[in-house]
Amino acid sequence: MVRLTAFVITIFGASMLAACSPAGAGPEAANSNAAAPQAATEEQAPADVGTHPTSGLPVIEVLIESASGTHRFKSELAVTPEAQARGLMFRTELADDEAMLFPSDPPAPRSFWMRNTPISLDIIYVGVDDKILNIAENTEPYSLESLPSAGIASSVFEIRGGLSQELGIAAGDRLTYSLPE
Repeated sequence: MVRLTAFVITIFGASMLAACSPAGAGPEAANSNAAAPQAATEEQAPADVGTHPTSGLPVIEVLIESASGTHRFKSELAVTPEAQARGLMFRTELADDEAMLFPSDPPAPRSFWMRNTPISLDIIYVGVDDKILNIAENTEPYSLESLPSAGIASSVFEIRGGLSQELGIAAGDRLTYSLPE
C-alpha cells in the first residue's frame, strides 16, 4: 500500500500542474531546499496555527492590510514542489477565512492556471516589497489559461473567488506572514 501511495503521488506530481501552480512548469519549478523569504516579523503574525485537515499542510496566519482594514487568513503553506504542484486542485470549497500561500524562492515572475480546480479563486501575486502586484480575480474553474504576475513575485496567495473585491483588497495592499523555521 505504501508503494502504491507513493506511485500515485509521483504520477500526480509529474503529470499534473497545480491549480495555481506555475503554468507550463512541473513541480520541479519550486525549490523546497531553500528558505522562502519572510514577509513579516514574529510579532506581526504568528508563524504556525496548525495543520490543515484535508491537505495535511502546515497552516500559518497571513494578514492583508488594505484601505478597508486588516484581513486575517488561515493559510495552507505550499512550500514543497508537490504541494505547489497540487495547490487547491480538486477542492470543492474554501471558506472566507482560508487561503493557500505559495512562497517563491528565489522570487520570480509567476504564472498560474486552474487545471483540475472546481472552484473560482482570486490569485494574488505579491512582490518582493510584500505588496500586491496584481490579482487574477474570479478565475474560471478548470481553465488552462495562463494567469501571470505583473512582475517579480515573492509569493502567490489564493483566496475564494470574488473575495478580494468584497473585502476591498487591491494592488498595493501589504501581506504579512512569518514562515515556520
